[in-house]
Amino acid sequence: MKYSRRTFFKQGAASILLCGTASVANARTPGYNIRRASKAVNPFQLGMAGYTFVNFDLDTTLKVLERLGVHYLCIKDFHLPLDSTNEEIQAFHRKCAAHKVTGYAVGPIYMKSEDEIDRAFEYAERVGVKTIVGVPDYDLLPYVDKKVKEYDLNYAIHLHGPDIKTYPDATDVWEHTKELDSRIGMCLDVGHDLRNGCDPVADLKKYHTRVFDMHIKDVTEASKAGVGIEIGRGKIDFPALVRMMREVNYTGMCSLEYEKDMKDPFLGIAESIGYFKAVCDLS
Repeated sequence: MKYSRRTFFKQGAASILLCGTASVANARTPGYNIRRASKAVNPFQLGMAGYTFVNFDLDTTLKVLERLGVHYLCIKDFHLPLDSTNEEIQAFHRKCAAHKVTGYAVGPIYMKSEDEIDRAFEYAERVGVKTIVGVPDYDLLPYVDKKVKEYDLNYAIHLHGPDIKTYPDATDVWEHTKELDSRIGMCLDVGHDLRNGCDPVADLKKYHTRVFDMHIKDVTEASKAGVGIEIGRGKIDFPALVRMMREVNYTGMCSLEYEKDMKDPFLGIAESIGYFKAVCDLS
């Protein structure tokens, strides 16, 4: 069943009322026990895409993640530049650890030459992550294939909907990578996939063997006109998405990439994280 936002909150309110009623019944009926349904065990983890905090420094980013209970960050180069020294990388990790956050991947990194690909792989190795979220030109994919074999890293190509010609949706990434090394796949951005006229839930089912990272967001329309909005207010069917992640046993990250009110995003980020966590508990 597809949940609307209104249905979601109605059910939540009904659950609260039912719990209250059951508590009264329990108080009046000796030996009556309330059995709560156990929460589903999710194979995936909730994270944050670093781009969400493009207008904020690392300290602010980590403080917000800690308060939200989000423990994983996809590292953008404005927080940890590609030319960072090993000492700066170690200091970055110490700062993350102090806020109970782990940098799990780097990117997105745009790559238009073999030199830029070399630099990105060297950077990922020095940072100590196992996933690069990248956007290489199509003609560079054979070289990416070579580097993946050399470094033994997952390379997740970020799709961008109808905004740019390369990698508009999950099918396009699949068609360009299915014959390459199995460590080359996609970062499934569910919002951009929908904006290109695709169904991200169906695409996750079809291509899950090559989905190494996910950017979760909501959008106002299933077209190029769609823009970012708080999760739960847009067109993405998040209960269905969560159920599909469980069905295909997706074990990667679901990182919020919040692109609304980016100079003052904090309320929207908190609302989106809260809604997604609630969907995970109730779906």
